[in-house]
Amino acid sequence: MKILLPLAALGLLSTLFLLSRTVDPNQPIPVAEVGLEQRAQEQGASNATFTGVTDEGDLITLNAEVARPDPRDPRKILADVVDSRLTLTSGSLIDIVSDEAEVHQDEFTVKLIGDVQITTSTGYRMNTEILNSRFDMLYAQTPGPVTGNGPPGDIDAGRMLLAPNEETGDTHLFFTDGVKVIYQLQNAED
Repeated sequence: MKILLPLAALGLLSTLFLLSRTVDPNQPIPVAEVGLEQRAQEQGASNATFTGVTDEGDLITLNAEVARPDPRDPRKILADVVDSRLTLTSGSLIDIVSDEAEVHQDEFTVKLIGDVQITTSTGYRMNTEILNSRFDMLYAQTPGPVTGNGPPGDIDAGRMLLAPNEETGDTHLFFTDGVKVIYQLQNAED
């Protein structure tokens, strides 16, 4: 066995080298041509990250698959396939995903656009089309309708605001403009 196993291993390795293709070092490395010409002509970055910290210490992070300057307004950055996380000093987390975003660097604002999904560690899952937010303070607001569910039940509202309560400093979701809540009653045995 001490002789047969090493000989068998050498035989297997030699067949790998004998059957493998020959490599021509003068041939170019194969590269996918899709999007290379467009990327070469445009400015931008892949896997871009934007961050901010509020005065209260809340951390705001926004990641994008692709980010590029807005050709109409150089102060703005357009981003695609966006996911964002707000890590609050209270320990709560708020995750937000959207199709696109417009980041305005001078004003510390971001506008999340297209299938915006908001998920909180306190149990809320909300959907909207547009969410306006900031990097320098805890603030997020929908200019239009929002639907979803949370601990009280199913929620439909004309607008939603995420902001700290001025009296307590705790972060709250405020629903306005025609709020409809369908309460889900807990079973008395639970």
